Amino acid sequence: MTNPAFDIVAMAASAGGLTALTQVLSTLPGNFPATIVVVQHLDPRHRSLMADILSRRTPLRVKQAQEGESLISGTVYIAPPNRHLLVNSDGTLSLSQSELVHFLRPSADLLFESVAASYKERAIAVVLTGTGTDGAMGVEAIKKMGGTVIVQDQKTAEFSGMPSAAIKTGNVDFILQLEEISPSLVTLIMTNDQ
Repeated sequence: MTNPAFDIVAMAASAGGLTALTQVLSTLPGNFPATIVVVQHLDPRHRSLMADILSRRTPLRVKQAQEGESLISGTVYIAPPNRHLLVNSDGTLSLSQSELVHFLRPSADLLFESVAASYKERAIAVVLTGTGTDGAMGVEAIKKMGGTVIVQDQKTAEFSGMPSAAIKTGNVDFILQLEEISPSLVTLIMTNDQ
């Protein structure tokens, strides 16, 4: 059995993101071998039910990320409200309350940049529906370090701000309709993993 070509998938979404994330995660197989880390912009004043909601809709294990936690393949880690989620090169997670980035915490840019630095060409970034430009700087970092970038086709995104900002960087490998993203991840990550 060969190792999958990618170890980690970093996903970012904002407005409309729960629907988009549900679509992608619910169609991934239970034996999906990569770790998935997710930044979804959430209201910082409320406890997030996102992990609970998503875990009922996917065969994968979904949990809210915790400080210092070691990444486990086939698990989805959701950034908690009002914390930046960072991935360290030793395969652990850090949560930070450092400054807002583009008025946001968690920031997709910071997640993507940490994933790019830690996993280089073994990382995939996915930008889904959302307003604003969060993720665009991070996409450039992923690409610069040899990773792969997938963006939801802005025409199929409920909110096109984040996808279109990512596409404008010129650092995108695949622009896919929402329902194509999960099969593409399976192809990229599991086809060589026989």
